[in-house]
Amino acid sequence: MNKEEQLGELKKKINQNSKNFPGKNLVFSDGSCLSEVMIIGEAPGQMEDKMKIPFVGRAGKLLDKMLESINLNRKKCYITNVVNFRPEENRKPTLHEILIFRPLLFNHIEIIMPKKILLLGATAAHAVLNHDGPLHLVRGIWKKVDINKNYFNVLTTFHPAYLLRQPNAKKIAWKDLLELKKKFE
Repeated sequence: MNKEEQLGELKKKINQNSKNFPGKNLVFSDGSCLSEVMIIGEAPGQMEDKMKIPFVGRAGKLLDKMLESINLNRKKCYITNVVNFRPEENRKPTLHEILIFRPLLFNHIEIIMPKKILLLGATAAHAVLNHDGPLHLVRGIWKKVDINKNYFNVLTTFHPAYLLRQPNAKKIAWKDLLELKKKFE
């Protein structure tokens, strides 16, 4: 099976969880499945649910600017979320939801086989790194992560929604983006 076929099968598996998110749309991915960079966020918001595309709201606009600052864009990346349906009232995904979606996310990563993964925020760090502490303990540090005997280079930074609420953290996120950019040079 090629990547598109594998992603189609994965969508079917993920859609089996739609009953837990009544009235919500599947927000699967955006960008190129051939990309060397995979970006993983938390879960879709209201605008993402409506458009069925990750990171299209205010946080998405900021993500676009962040990527452009290091000569990337959403066409050169592959973007998805830990949870592919919008939780009620834009709440953070529960631990139960993260655990349900984690094997599906790992399957997603294995299909894309990116050279680099950028995790946006604590939920993504928890899902991929199994990190449950403060984000600053893993933020800005490259980790080699074993996902089913495949090793991936993973970098964590702040979620763009957090940066909208805490603009002073943008300076720190900029350093993280430069770390990501270094891996391309």
